[in-house]
Amino acid sequence: MTTYNEVKKRLYSPRRAREDPAPYNKPAGDGQERRRSTNGPRTVSDTRPESSHRFTQMLRVRRSGHGTAPSSSAATAGQPTGRRSHRRMSPTLEMAGAAVGFMSLYLAAGALTPLLVLYKQQWSFPATMLTLAFAVYALGFLVAVLTLGSLSDHIGRRPVIIGALMVQLVSNFLFLTGSDVSWVVAGRVIQGIASGAATAAFTAALVEFAPPHKKRLGTILGSIGLTGGLAAGSLLAGVAIQFTPSANTIAFVSLIVLSVLGIIVTALSRETATRTPGTLRSMIPRVAMPPAARREFAGAAPVVAAVWMLAGLSGGLAPSLVRSVFHLDSGFLNGLTGFIAPAVSVVIGLSFARIDPRHAMTTGIYASIAGAVGISGGVLGGSLVLMIIGQALAGVGFGASFTAALRLIIPRAAAHQRAGVVAGIYVVAYLAFGVPIIIEGQLAGPLGDITAVVGYSALTVVFALLSLAAQFRISHQYKRNDPELPENGQEWPVAGVKVGDSS
Repeated sequence: MTTYNEVKKRLYSPRRAREDPAPYNKPAGDGQERRRSTNGPRTVSDTRPESSHRFTQMLRVRRSGHGTAPSSSAATAGQPTGRRSHRRMSPTLEMAGAAVGFMSLYLAAGALTPLLVLYKQQWSFPATMLTLAFAVYALGFLVAVLTLGSLSDHIGRRPVIIGALMVQLVSNFLFLTGSDVSWVVAGRVIQGIASGAATAAFTAALVEFAPPHKKRLGTILGSIGLTGGLAAGSLLAGVAIQFTPSANTIAFVSLIVLSVLGIIVTALSRETATRTPGTLRSMIPRVAMPPAARREFAGAAPVVAAVWMLAGLSGGLAPSLVRSVFHLDSGFLNGLTGFIAPAVSVVIGLSFARIDPRHAMTTGIYASIAGAVGISGGVLGGSLVLMIIGQALAGVGFGASFTAALRLIIPRAAAHQRAGVVAGIYVVAYLAFGVPIIIEGQLAGPLGDITAVVGYSALTVVFALLSLAAQFRISHQYKRNDPELPENGQEWPVAGVKVGDSS
């Protein structure tokens, strides 16, 4: 009989492992069990030295040239075996840090909604520059999301997120130290680039950082981070304007601190994406709509444009209307008018996630029409309350119809076509968000604010009606032969949106 200590010594011997490794490769537990003698040392059978699975693993690592056995944490994290993985932060803390960094991007974008009105009062620039300063954000965002949106899939989440937050810091310093509107315009372009580059990486990282039992929470944080951040940023900045003499300083010093915290937490977090080739190729914009998705895209594109135009009106124009049309000088009301539509859209987007997308689409279309009528009625009738109700209805339209558009269009495309499909949707969305509000600002001078707003809202109603007719036509065709779609509610890692398939 061989004593347990002798077996252990053999197992630790590299020379014996090289001379006769075969016995140690067999799985344990074939009947040769360890037993303890009551009158002597522990022994094992002479037939084959049996030990714990840990010793067998150590032998395999020694034969492969590594120095230590693979740890379970390394295997779980996808790191190479033979190297111990020491997780630096808990998954919950990583997810919370990513959420703070993500929200800081859109808190900053939302804060500019009432602050632009403050800048206009301080620097006396024309209304056309106010709408331009608001809208150039969309240009920066669109360029970045088309060229850098997939970058984190190739070089990792952390480099993209850290780089975007550092770019965001630059824009925050421009807003903090700016002395005229040109600084604001430059800061808005840089802000849009940072947000566009980081949104997809943050959305994916929030799900990947989340512990297994909190994956849904990670998805929800990704879903509400954009519009929720815009809403909260607008309201908080409005409160600061109303009750403090240094709203700009308070807002951007706070945002700089949040951005720095986001950078630190991201630097200490683990990398969740595996680097893959094709980095430069991923930066070439791909906008393509496959034939299978074109009918749904054509039916949804007009209302997508309509709800994003209304979002641009609520964020870029409504705060200034509080003073120019309703003759109220209130930073809080400026922030409230920028808050209401994105806040409602967050609630509706989450509530409608499990509703049939066709029904959600038609509901959103009706709501957007009602919202446009309410905004026009409020401006024409001099009722701020009616305008805010119209903004809330527009938020319902945004939350229902835009989410439904993604769920209706994306499942029609194959996995390798989806990047081009999403790019096409966001081109429509952000062009509608930025370009019409610039044109409205140009027309407000000769026509007046009220006439320009009514004409702007009427155009969104026309777009919504075009989509409504298209939805009825598509539904009628599908009554005869409705192709089976994937189940709704599965997660798809683009901007935190629920769609019909996962990739």
